[in-house]
Amino acid sequence: METVPQIHFDNTEVAFSYKSDKELKKANFIFSLVNNPWVSGIATGLAKAGLTLRLPVKGLIRSTVFSHFCGGETIDQSDRTIQTLNRFHVGAILDFSAEGAHDEDGFDHTTEEILKTIEKAKNNPAIPFTVFKSTGLVTMALLEKVQSGVPLTQEEKEAFQHFHDRVERICARAFENQVPVMIDAEDSWIQNPIDEVAREMMRKYNQKQVIVFNTFQMYRKDMPDNLRNAFHDAAMHNYFLGVKMVRGAYMEKEADRAQKMGYENPIWPNKQATDDAFNKSLAFCLDNKQRISLVCGSHNEYSNQYLAILMEKHSLKNNDNRIWFAQLLGMSDNISFNLAKAGYNVAKYVPYGPVELVMPYLIRRAEENTSVAGQSSRELTLIRKEIARRKSK
Repeated sequence: METVPQIHFDNTEVAFSYKSDKELKKANFIFSLVNNPWVSGIATGLAKAGLTLRLPVKGLIRSTVFSHFCGGETIDQSDRTIQTLNRFHVGAILDFSAEGAHDEDGFDHTTEEILKTIEKAKNNPAIPFTVFKSTGLVTMALLEKVQSGVPLTQEEKEAFQHFHDRVERICARAFENQVPVMIDAEDSWIQNPIDEVAREMMRKYNQKQVIVFNTFQMYRKDMPDNLRNAFHDAAMHNYFLGVKMVRGAYMEKEADRAQKMGYENPIWPNKQATDDAFNKSLAFCLDNKQRISLVCGSHNEYSNQYLAILMEKHSLKNNDNRIWFAQLLGMSDNISFNLAKAGYNVAKYVPYGPVELVMPYLIRRAEENTSVAGQSSRELTLIRKEIARRKSK
């Protein structure tokens, strides 16, 4: 009979041990807001309008959703969050989440900021990973043109080379400082060139251990095959494969574009199919653990429990350095902190950046919690359970 590791994701005392009563009440307010799609839509609309019109709303945003989901406006302001997580054996994945760079100067600035996160993480066990989005380093339009196979102008060729050079600088610095770096996934119509650059970086920098991780969005129908192909490439070229596995973040966009442009939706037709692909791919990674290091980026309780079971089946210690569990700051604390308490490797994405530039990230979090069935109500139930527990003490 299969043994189930003793992890209980409904232990709210452990889940919210790092939050004060005041912070817990704030979390209750935020998730009450996003739990109501109508109210959430109005609130995010007003916040966007307020920032655009330069109304004095930044302080309100900073003290509510921003402080809940982000580490701070700068790396140094994120220190408090990093240290708090570390006290509970949860690592921080520093993520410069400012969006809005559109030119070479903006892309260079973002590159410099990502390099700073690597310097910050150097010899710092509280920051086990850093991460970046390719669209912070190059325009989406150029990536789309590269993927479509349309010939590039000389200027575009140079711009794409600059993108390649920026990724190379980041991965080289990560390698030099022995800081693993994750390349985030993007929309399917710009992902191929990102995968190609990621593969090149892994061939170069993952010869002895995993420094570069690529991200696999398992809600895509082609992703289990992509994962297998990535593994075969690693085996063929004798390097270690870094896999960050997520379900996916752009479902509505993907479906809308497929419909508009008349091609088959690349996303699985239902949640069950996505869940099956995700969990089977976890098993694939564990079966090939000699060559694959895995970061399981999931807010799904079953998938996290299943990975713990797989680890036990493979006789792996809870803290085997090839396996990490990761969630976003401010979400699924019941998963993160209970896993950490049980001795598993856990890290939280800690986004940071100026409030107005991080706003698109915050809006995505609000939409995600509103649209993912049961996500915000699950968070709310657990938060209220903990508030009641503390009151009854």
